[in-house]
Amino acid sequence: MAVYLIANVKVTDEAWIPNYAANVHEIVHKHGGEYLSRSANITPVEGLAPDTTLIAVIKFPSMNAAQGFIKDPDYAPYGKARQQGSESHFYIIDDTDVAGSIPYLPKVES
Repeated sequence: MAVYLIANVKVTDEAWIPNYAANVHEIVHKHGGEYLSRSANITPVEGLAPDTTLIAVIKFPSMNAAQGFIKDPDYAPYGKARQQGSESHFYIIDDTDVAGSIPYLPKVES
C-alpha cells in the first residue's frame, strides 16, 4: 500500500539546503520514493496559512520503504542538518479511505 511522507519545513538557516537538495533525492529514490511536490507556493483555502517555508510530498510504495528512508544511515547527516536549520514536521499517511465511501481507495479494515 502506498504511503505519503508530508514534510512541512520552516527554514531558519539556509546553509543546509544546497547539500540536502543535491543528495537526498538519491536516497529517496533508493527506497522507492518519488517526489510529488516540493513547493513554497502555499495558498490557504480555509484557515490561516501554515507558518512554513515549503511543503514536500513524497510517495513511497509502503510504510516500510518510508521508514527505511527516514532511518537510512546515509540520510542521517542530511536529516540532522535539516533539523538544525529548520523547524520541521514530518507525517506519513497511507492511501486508505477511513469513511469507506471512495471506491478507488482501499477501505480501512477494523
